[in-house]
Amino acid sequence: MNQHNPDQFRAGGFRSGYRRPEVDAGRVANGPLAVRTLTSESLFDGAYEIGINHGGSLYRLKITRQGKLILNK
Repeated sequence: MNQHNPDQFRAGGFRSGYRRPEVDAGRVANGPLAVRTLTSESLFDGAYEIGINHGGSLYRLKITRQGKLILNK
């Protein structure tokens, strides 16, 4: 079972190399934060696996045969 406090992840307390974006940067007139959305087709561009460099670690995002996404470190 996960014993971490979710607020610690939001505050960026677990990844020293990760800079949290400014909270007000995506806020729309006192509404919810705007979420940047990408399609998997544009992200993968025909491939079935991509690499993501996050906080000095390399993650692999893959599309399975069933069309689901899996993220591995």
